[in-house]
Amino acid sequence: SAGGRLAWRAALCALAAMLGCSTAGAAEPVEPGFFRDAVAREALPPVAERIPATPSVVSFADGAGKPGRHGGDLNMLIGRAKDVRLMVVYGYARLVAYDRNFALHPDIVESYTVEQSRIFTFRLRPDHKWSDGHPFTAEDFRYWWQDVANNPDLSPTGPSVTLRVDGALPTVEILDPLTVRYTWAKPNPSFLPRLAGAAPLFIYRPAHYLKQFHAKYAEQSRLAERIEAAHARGWAALHNRRDNMYRFDNPELPTLQPWRNITRPPASRFIGERNPYFHRVDTNGRQLPYIDRLLFTQVAGSLIAAQAASGGADLQARGLTLASVPFLKQNEARVGFRTLLWRTAKGSHFALYPNLNHADPAWRALFRDARFRRALSLGIDRQLINQVIYFGLALEGNNSALPGSPLYREEIFTRFAKFDRARANRLLDELGLANRNKQGVRLRADGQPLEIIVETTAESSEATDVLELIQATWAEIGVALFIKPVQREVFRNRVFAGQSQISVWTGFENGVPTAEMSPAELAPTTQQSLQWPKWGQYYETSGRAGEAPALAAADRLLALNRRWLASEEAAERRRIWLEMLEIHADQQFVIGVVAGVPQPVLINKRLRNVPVEGIYNWDPGAHLGIYRPDTFWLDAPR
Repeated sequence: SAGGRLAWRAALCALAAMLGCSTAGAAEPVEPGFFRDAVAREALPPVAERIPATPSVVSFADGAGKPGRHGGDLNMLIGRAKDVRLMVVYGYARLVAYDRNFALHPDIVESYTVEQSRIFTFRLRPDHKWSDGHPFTAEDFRYWWQDVANNPDLSPTGPSVTLRVDGALPTVEILDPLTVRYTWAKPNPSFLPRLAGAAPLFIYRPAHYLKQFHAKYAEQSRLAERIEAAHARGWAALHNRRDNMYRFDNPELPTLQPWRNITRPPASRFIGERNPYFHRVDTNGRQLPYIDRLLFTQVAGSLIAAQAASGGADLQARGLTLASVPFLKQNEARVGFRTLLWRTAKGSHFALYPNLNHADPAWRALFRDARFRRALSLGIDRQLINQVIYFGLALEGNNSALPGSPLYREEIFTRFAKFDRARANRLLDELGLANRNKQGVRLRADGQPLEIIVETTAESSEATDVLELIQATWAEIGVALFIKPVQREVFRNRVFAGQSQISVWTGFENGVPTAEMSPAELAPTTQQSLQWPKWGQYYETSGRAGEAPALAAADRLLALNRRWLASEEAAERRRIWLEMLEIHADQQFVIGVVAGVPQPVLINKRLRNVPVEGIYNWDPGAHLGIYRPDTFWLDAPR
């Protein structure tokens, strides 16, 4: 509309004034060439009528790239069909979103306010529309809350646990068609980070589309026909099948992401076409995304590196490892791509998880003694592992906050993480493990040799290579290590049952936290924590299953997590985080080995605005998401 165009121009002028630049030539939004025919046929409104009255304007003022141009296809490879969801992950359109410094900002919403960490008010963008052109309004929030999340047929367990504070759900208010408020009696500092996640909490739905599958709204005879045609068990099953905001496998489901999937599975190639109503524009008036189509081609995971290096991908990180780099480098000039190395950002790339819930009392007692865990950590030559396996490019240290996080402390990162054979031996002697057999292996109090089986998923040789180096240095302190590959399907079940002694996995999901991010991962809050699965299960089930923590340090972590959840002050949340990191470094609940292992990122030489240096992390970060692939562009589109 004319009013929308004027509002858009006013917003752009205000931004230009702040940046000290001119708005000449940017009076009107620029129509992507991809839609010109449809606009000419009046099958689609012009871009000025498609974007919100107040779009999100990308300025590139921080030096993160420059304005680009429309056009072209971006080829990527996936290892399985369900990876079509990466269009949502990489698209990274969120109600609120992280920037490159992991600070939160409005994105889909025009603005938001937070009061006392418990009252969240969101203001939507006027004239914002779903990808099918239907208005995006507060009704989409109301529908999800009242008719989906709190409908026992669609959500038998009720709304997400993220929306519960001490078991209590929020009060949700629709203040007007563009304003929604969520209020808790106590602070809920996890709320915004969950909205900004790689797999976000979607608290809205395209109500206009999903109502046709809802018993409350649909005409019953027509609904019955839809159920029969879909071979569904009932209306709820049909509704849930169509409601795939994250899985992204229903091409009919409207979206707010920069690209919309137009391919219905099963398929080996998925096409994401640009969203004609996407809410972001650049300062030159070009509606984002710049690239017209994402092309996801499925290949065997073991072939991704070879296919990418042969020109099968314009942008690829998933499926590539550090071991792929020499092969990729050999093909760069011939094929026309570059291989970038970004830092991974898990707390540890490779970590050992002593099972504090082991079924055998003798092993359980050893694993629960901090001196034993410290000795095992001191008995690892991380420098040797880094040089031999990771070409000296990794960071040697604990499972902790990494450089780049405001919570990083070198002393915490390196405590008990330096190879010290003498100190490790002293600690083991203190534990009553001084006697050894003829092979030099220490003997437990019951006379059994100190033989530890370390279990790992049988998916790559990397874990075995690292464990063989640890095996050699542990032998020097009298600890025998045996490597046991286990299929992923049984790996966690053995840990949960207390059958595995030590397991191998990556460390904390988030190695670059800020004090505003939840520290729940550092406390026994989930059964998925391999070092204390039964304690985590006890927390998850409110004591109905699992076991109560049996160590004071674990209890302290739980208490600190509760304090963080209740805190309204940033300074206090920071103190809590640092104390929790201190406890982990001191107790060595998880024995980190190396972190920050570089992640190869292959990019076509024609692809612009991809940062040369970046952080590759799932959450926060959404892998490529925080670098906004909607701003990537090809300087000579195919």
